[in-house]
Amino acid sequence: MKIGFFGVGHMGGPMAANLVKAGHEVTVFDLVPELLQAAVNDGASAASSAAEAVRDADVVVSMLPSAGAVRGLYLGDDGVLPHIDTRALIIDCSTIDADTARDVATIAHKQDRLMIDAPVSGGVGGAKAGTLTFICGGPEAAIERARPVLECMGAQVFRAGDNGAGQLAKICNNMLLAIHMIGTAEALQMGVDHGLDPAVLSEIMKASSGDNWSLDKYNPWPGVMETVPASNEYEGGFAVKLMNKDLGLAMQAALNTQSATPMGNLAKSLYAAHGNHGYSDKDFSSIQRFFRHKRD
Repeated sequence: MKIGFFGVGHMGGPMAANLVKAGHEVTVFDLVPELLQAAVNDGASAASSAAEAVRDADVVVSMLPSAGAVRGLYLGDDGVLPHIDTRALIIDCSTIDADTARDVATIAHKQDRLMIDAPVSGGVGGAKAGTLTFICGGPEAAIERARPVLECMGAQVFRAGDNGAGQLAKICNNMLLAIHMIGTAEALQMGVDHGLDPAVLSEIMKASSGDNWSLDKYNPWPGVMETVPASNEYEGGFAVKLMNKDLGLAMQAALNTQSATPMGNLAKSLYAAHGNHGYSDKDFSSIQRFFRHKRD
């Protein structure tokens, strides 16, 4: 298929590369020239404008950093929506608020275009490995139509509900991720404070009722797992500033329905403080350093 792809940063770049590997003709556009060149090096073609990227495209994919960027791309003064063929499928993989996802999809529908939201879970590692989980919102038939494309970039595709539901499910997941990462970090720190080996303690908790994804797949203590950001000075992975963004979306969603999220609120406060201590660009597992007795 001919695929127009917007946003080829840490996540979007590997995703576009996997579409190329699957045999699709991928045309990319990004405001950062270096990112465009990297995508070209991976086999994509670079468009000189957003409108050029969607010309004759069968599928349009966007992976953008904010709701404002999504609105601007599709609905702005130079928005691409009118340039997208009415037979094409639009897949927005950005993590944004559900209201924006619904609004943009509704406007697209009124202009005879089909759009779904499909935010992802799995981080940069999953994007590179092609093992992302896509959490989709939109008509069932549209998501089934998107499935062959999404499966070039990921291992699992879920339909959470109608447009916007993918975004809601994603922020529920990331709120829980933040909470169990913080719990894992503070438990490990308490054990180490009492002289326990963090690797041994991790194995004990993994075999016990405290087991969770952060402990088992993404251990925050340096040196316990070789392939995670904690063992690379917390570089790479999912940045604290992005976790803060997602927790902000979760808190706004909770406010909209008056949902009780005391743990989510606390997680947001802790990650905000952690980011303000110079860790904004570090991986979110660096919250481990928040619990040290002495800071760098």
